[in-house]
Amino acid sequence: MLRTALLTASRNRTVRRFVETAPVSRDVVRRFVAGTTVDDAMAACRALAARGLNATLDHLGEDTTEVGHAEATTKAYVTALAHLGDEGLADRVEVSVKLSAVGQALDAAMARDNAAAICAAAAAAGTTVTLDMEDHTTTDSTLGILRGLRGDFPWLGAVLQAYLHRTEADCRDLAYEGSRVRLCKGAYKEPPDVAVQSRLDVSKSYVRCLRVLMEGNGYPMVATHDPRLIAIGRKLVLDNDRAKGSYEFQMLYGIRPHEQDRLAADGEKVRVYVPYGDEWYGYLMRRLAERPANIGFFLRALATKG
Repeated sequence: MLRTALLTASRNRTVRRFVETAPVSRDVVRRFVAGTTVDDAMAACRALAARGLNATLDHLGEDTTEVGHAEATTKAYVTALAHLGDEGLADRVEVSVKLSAVGQALDAAMARDNAAAICAAAAAAGTTVTLDMEDHTTTDSTLGILRGLRGDFPWLGAVLQAYLHRTEADCRDLAYEGSRVRLCKGAYKEPPDVAVQSRLDVSKSYVRCLRVLMEGNGYPMVATHDPRLIAIGRKLVLDNDRAKGSYEFQMLYGIRPHEQDRLAADGEKVRVYVPYGDEWYGYLMRRLAERPANIGFFLRALATKG
C-alpha cells in the first residue's frame, strides 16, 4: 500500500510542490542524488573511480512536453560527455538517457535524433550510452529507437524491467553478441495485466530473465541490491563459464555502498547509477518506494532537519 502511494505521488503535482518546498536538508537529497550541476556529477564520478567503481550518469528529467526542454537536456548530456573526456573518466563512466526527457512524448523522431546526438558525443569522448526504460506505455517506442540507433552505435545499452510479463521474451530477443542489457526489477506503478505485482513474483521473474541473458551471447548488466539476486547472478556467471569483463553489477548511488565496495574487492565490475540535476523529485519518490529503509531515512531527516 505504501509503495503504491509513493509511486502515485511521484507524478502528483500537489505532492511534488509540497516535498520540493519542505525544509528537507540538502543531505537527504544528496543521499540519492549527486548534486545539481555537471561539476557535482564529475566530483561524484571521481570519488567512485577512486574506490575502484564505474558509473553511469543520469541527468534527471522525464516526461518532457516542451521542445526547448528536450533540447536543453540533450545539450546537458553533450556537455557532461565532454567533461568526461577532458577529465579522463570516459573509461569508467557512461551516461543513461530517458527518452521521455529528450522529446519522446512530443515526437519519436525528435527523441531518436536527440539520442543520436548524445551517442555521437559519447563516441567522441570514448564512452557509451544506455537508454533507460520507463513506464510500459513507452516500451515499444524505446526498443524501436534502440534498434534504429544500434545500426550506427552497436554498443548502445538497453534496459529491461523484470516485472513486465513481456520481459523474458525481450531478453531472448536482445541476448545477442555485443548487446548490452541492464536488467532491473522495475520502479513504476503498472497494472496487473502488464506486470506481476508481488515482490516474490518479481524476484522469480528476475531470475528467469537473468538466466536468459547469462546463457546468451550479450553483455548482461545485473542491476539489483537484493543480496539473493546478486548471489544468484554470481552463480549463473559460474554456471555459464562467463569471463570477468563479460558482465557487470549495477547499483544506485547512495544505496548499499559497502556492498558495492565488497563486490569490487572480489574482482567484480561494479557500476553505480549517478543521478544529478534539478529534476530530482520523481527519482527520489521511486527510490523511497523501492525500500522501506529509504523511507525511514527520509522521514527521520524530515523530523530532525529544518
